[in-house]
Amino acid sequence: MSAAEGPLVVGVDTSTQSTKALVVDAATGQVVASGQAPHTVTSGAGRESDPRQWWEALCEALRQCGDAAHEAAAVSIGGQQHGLVTLDERGEPVRPALLWNDVRSAPQAHRLTEELGGAKFWAERTGSVPAASFTVTKWAWLAEHEPEAVRATKAVRLPHDYLTERLTGQGTTDRGDVSGTGWWASRSEQYDAEILSHVGLDPALLPRVVRPGEVAGTVRDSHDLPFSKGTLVAAGTGDNAAAALGLGLRPGTPVMSLGTSGTVYAVSRHRPTDPTGIVAGFADARGDWLPLACTLNCTLAVDRVAALLGLDREAVEPGTTATLLPYLDGERTPALPHASGLLHGLRHDTTAGQLLQAAYDGAVHSLLGALDLVLDEDADPSAPLLLIGGGARGTAWQQTVRRLSGRPVQVPEARELVALGAAAQAAGLLTGEDPAAVARRWDTARGPVLEAVERDEETLARIAGVLSDAAPLLERGPQSR
Repeated sequence: MSAAEGPLVVGVDTSTQSTKALVVDAATGQVVASGQAPHTVTSGAGRESDPRQWWEALCEALRQCGDAAHEAAAVSIGGQQHGLVTLDERGEPVRPALLWNDVRSAPQAHRLTEELGGAKFWAERTGSVPAASFTVTKWAWLAEHEPEAVRATKAVRLPHDYLTERLTGQGTTDRGDVSGTGWWASRSEQYDAEILSHVGLDPALLPRVVRPGEVAGTVRDSHDLPFSKGTLVAAGTGDNAAAALGLGLRPGTPVMSLGTSGTVYAVSRHRPTDPTGIVAGFADARGDWLPLACTLNCTLAVDRVAALLGLDREAVEPGTTATLLPYLDGERTPALPHASGLLHGLRHDTTAGQLLQAAYDGAVHSLLGALDLVLDEDADPSAPLLLIGGGARGTAWQQTVRRLSGRPVQVPEARELVALGAAAQAAGLLTGEDPAAVARRWDTARGPVLEAVERDEETLARIAGVLSDAAPLLERGPQSR
């Protein structure tokens, strides 16, 4: 390990599947050590995890970092959004945490929307229309199905809050993560008393919202972790806000993340209020906003099509006239929750490689449609589209995004952007800098820029036409056909 030029900081990404820790030189952004440990997620009707295993995974990830973690001057936790962590009077989990991708609360999301003024009310009040991923709907589900768990609950936390509290002994959260709960008013930046009363949640059970740049606390005595007592702990934030910090985003720069699901977002100075529910009006971790849209079908769906065709995921061929809407899990953007995949325009001369290209086109079309809704008047239409996530290094994904967006595409070389963003937040405590400015100083977005090509308007129009014509069929879902 080379000698560090500045103090060391730790950035953590506690995601659905694992916890990752990076020890980073605050002066240069060099990653000097890293570690990772897995989580277990139930695969039954819901998606749940025992929060205690997140702590165990954090301890193991830091152990893998070796001596470097002992020297850290500050630490910050970035984590999966929306999860509902319920704690008893001893700070122990009442039950496993309900994760963001547990959709059992879909009926509660619909009911809450209707009971409290409709979609426009929620969008104006909280920035977002309730969806099954949001914490408020999970609390409503718990109250309906497990009232004894609700009675035993003495504290309600988000996943990153749980780990931060175990570090400091204090219940805190931040504006970026709390904006995804559904009970935080985005205009006043306070907990919403009317919504909390409606769902029967005492605000005394909720954590204090730490301001950007404020210290959340210091590490208390712990025999489990390598940190010294008194090590500074930043507020932490949700994973998307942490990734935005990790990229050092300026307002208007578009981001497309290609994972199992796809997301598009940009930092904005304007508070989002989309009553259609397509754009979630999240706050960022700095004081601005992070409008975000999500599609359910991205790399996993396209890989499934490749497997069905017996092809490598890169074996695409040009020239297709077929349209494939890869809505294998229903779809969120466009809002077609009961849809399945649809193939149109198949001909004798259509090749398997062309069908695979059609799947890429269908997935990227959905993401670009969402991106148009996310970007506002501050956006620069000529700015490179930052491509991140597991699919970002795939040639077929890169070329499809270039062709259908008409934008230059930049692929950052940095990995683990959530953990890097948390590290930048921790470094900001030491230097007094804006964490996004820290990440820009670290040059985290550095990577090759693929020049813009002429936008493929013909393919975009063909997909839009098929989607429009097939919408009634897609909305009914496969069971009703």
